[in-house]
Amino acid sequence: MKVLSTIAEITAYTAELKKAGKTIGLVPTMGALHEGHLTLMRAARAANDVVIASVFVNPIQFGPNEDYDKYPRMFEADCAKLESVNVDAVFHPDPAEMYPQGFCTYVNVDGDFTRKLCGASRPGHFRGVATVVTRLMNLSRADRAYFGQKDAQQVCVIKRFVNDLNIPVEVVMVPINREDSGLARSSRNAYLSDTEKQQALCLSRSLRKAEAAFAGGEKNVAALLKIVRDELAAEPAADVEYVELYDFPTLEPIETVEKESLMAMAVRIGKTRLIDNIIIG
Repeated sequence: MKVLSTIAEITAYTAELKKAGKTIGLVPTMGALHEGHLTLMRAARAANDVVIASVFVNPIQFGPNEDYDKYPRMFEADCAKLESVNVDAVFHPDPAEMYPQGFCTYVNVDGDFTRKLCGASRPGHFRGVATVVTRLMNLSRADRAYFGQKDAQQVCVIKRFVNDLNIPVEVVMVPINREDSGLARSSRNAYLSDTEKQQALCLSRSLRKAEAAFAGGEKNVAALLKIVRDELAAEPAADVEYVELYDFPTLEPIETVEKESLMAMAVRIGKTRLIDNIIIG
């Protein structure tokens, strides 16, 4: 597996691939890789000639009081995992390589759907995401880019700017990968104690209850949300930031679930902010 650290290295590498007519799958990550990330790599491996992963903790998507400085960084371990699923190259730049002195161009998706869910509590977050993903798509010359459903709102944002800016990349969303307990896999799970991991199961448990209610015929949004909120309220350690149910992928408000819809939540367990979701309908 090639390790590419500079823009010059990745552009030279991808230029040769394109000259040879190869298709490229891109999997952007911030490292601290787990089985959920590897699921994305496998999906990319199955559909492309070459797979490029990025491992880059993107400073411009973190707010001033968020966990950028303590975000887990374990590049050697990440490389071993990438090699285990036959990734061809990893792009691992320094922040100064991506955002050199004088950098002042950002991609801002200015729609109402960016100001709800995670966007409501993390102003500037999606500008940082859209900017770095645009750069990674351009540098990798990807044909397809892979993202996890756990960040479903992020996928909506990425699909929107890819469409608006006519970026010739297919955006592929891969279903959530969960631990045997039901907890959605996340790099931030490393922050949880064993007790907190048990407490965090209220997220997936509440979503399963709503999913079962929908399967049983309940389509009223308020009723489905109440099921989730009541289950979360039964866990004293859960500090709920939001629980919402919207049309997917527009994220427009709905009163009843008539077609594909996203139920999403953000909950703090201790000091750790966790997100989870299901798509119903």
